[in-house]
Amino acid sequence: MTETKKQLRAIDTPFVAPGPSGVAIRDRLKNLTTEDEKVLRLVGDHLGHLASLDLQARCADGNDHDAQKWAARKQGLTAASSSRWAGSITKATHDQWALSRRCQLAHIQNLEAGVTMLRHRLSQPIGAKGGKQAPGGYRSKGEWFHKSRRLATLKHRLDAARADRENGVVHVVRGGRRLLNTRHNLTKAQLSEAEWRRRWEAERCFLSADGESGKRYGNETIRISLDGEVSIKLPAPLADLANAKHGRYVLASKVVFAHRGAEWADRITADRAVAYRIHHDVERGRWYITASWQRPVVPTIGLETARAKGMVGVDTNADHFAAYRLDVHGNPVGDPHRFHYDLSGTAAHRDAQIRHAITQVLHWAKHCGVAAIGIEDLDFAAEKTREKHGRNKKFRRIVSGIPTGRLKARLVSMAAGLGLAIVAVDPAYTSQWGGRHWQKPLACRRRKMSRHDAAGIAIGRRALGHPIRRRTAPPHDDRSDRRGHRTVQAGPGNRGREETRPPATERAHDARSRTGNRQGTRGTSASTTVRDARSARARAQNPLLNAE
Repeated sequence: MTETKKQLRAIDTPFVAPGPSGVAIRDRLKNLTTEDEKVLRLVGDHLGHLASLDLQARCADGNDHDAQKWAARKQGLTAASSSRWAGSITKATHDQWALSRRCQLAHIQNLEAGVTMLRHRLSQPIGAKGGKQAPGGYRSKGEWFHKSRRLATLKHRLDAARADRENGVVHVVRGGRRLLNTRHNLTKAQLSEAEWRRRWEAERCFLSADGESGKRYGNETIRISLDGEVSIKLPAPLADLANAKHGRYVLASKVVFAHRGAEWADRITADRAVAYRIHHDVERGRWYITASWQRPVVPTIGLETARAKGMVGVDTNADHFAAYRLDVHGNPVGDPHRFHYDLSGTAAHRDAQIRHAITQVLHWAKHCGVAAIGIEDLDFAAEKTREKHGRNKKFRRIVSGIPTGRLKARLVSMAAGLGLAIVAVDPAYTSQWGGRHWQKPLACRRRKMSRHDAAGIAIGRRALGHPIRRRTAPPHDDRSDRRGHRTVQAGPGNRGREETRPPATERAHDARSRTGNRQGTRGTSASTTVRDARSARARAQNPLLNAE
């Protein structure tokens, strides 16, 4: 009985990730008066109500939306606010509707993956063992029955989601569905009704204004001057609250952008577009303003340029980054480095942990002198389904906890600020082949190698364009090529790579001609074995032996 050979999937070509397309900086609005906070809440609630009505109208249009309906919506909003506020509201509505459509498609793909996996496992015999490529059957008849009921539930959800997508129906909640559902279980969330209400109103308020190139300081609706003065164009129903000319309200707080402040000042000096957003952090009781603008598309460096100074391979895990430095030829240099982070706790804590770990990785890579960092192009969208991994809840929790999307955005943006490129590689077999070919050879008393460290080497070699497998020794039984050539002995384009090995005299770098009994420059040393020593002593005592 012949065993079928395992079929490996094709490995995608590494590529340099494109740089960030925008910049966002934030500062706190300090020393706000009671009147300032009152005006901000009134303006935010009024515009938030208009944004809710506009989103409801857009969802009602569905796939029948066109430019005329957009113009009609904007015209209705202009009468209750201003033309610029109406433009910002309609643009935010379109962005939110498009995001909901993308999330709807991802939900459909997730349901399809779950249905496919359930059908596969239900078709297997009960108790059948699975492999690495596909799981086996279920353990008992009871589990098989419950999974068959779940298959019917997922199929119903899939049909409903497909019907909604065909009809252009999306389900959107301004303020967030998670916060909305928290209202039904305030005890578990440790919130009172008043605290929840303040958070709900803060999330639903609208204080965002898009920038305009050619206008004063790049924005006519929310304007920040060079000295940090913040003024807001009030909507028409709230124009009586103005404390400055032309229906504007000037806040008592001054804004100073410490991060990228010079770049922001250059933009507003040249009257280039800058968008602003004012938001209230209820937990801290603080007001913040965020400035953002688009960057011109800067071409990334070539792949060969990124590989010119070596590479730092980074393996992403649930609680740390495993990084290893490699030279241009793919050889590991030094010891492995691990940068830990904790993804438990609140979202703000997790985000801070990710930023801190990325900062450590980038500074270490900059210190090594490399020009790029190799990282896996991870996407666990299809791997998060509980139908594939079954009872392995711990592994499902680990995979779901890795912040792949946020990690990519943070890493690319922060690396661009330090002048480093990001080379994304295919994650196929990096941990498996790295552990097989690099973990044991590099482990010693002073160096502890883990499977994740070996995966970092595999990722770096793949980013450099080298095979993951290291150079192996000749066959164990002899020194000929009877069992085949060494692994990675020669490149595919080298001539004569399939021929027999040349003689030893031709292989040696310092080979000398060995003809007759001619010796080299160094004489033969005396033998140190006991047998040869006895023979020499006997010849010295008996001259007849020498005559023979």
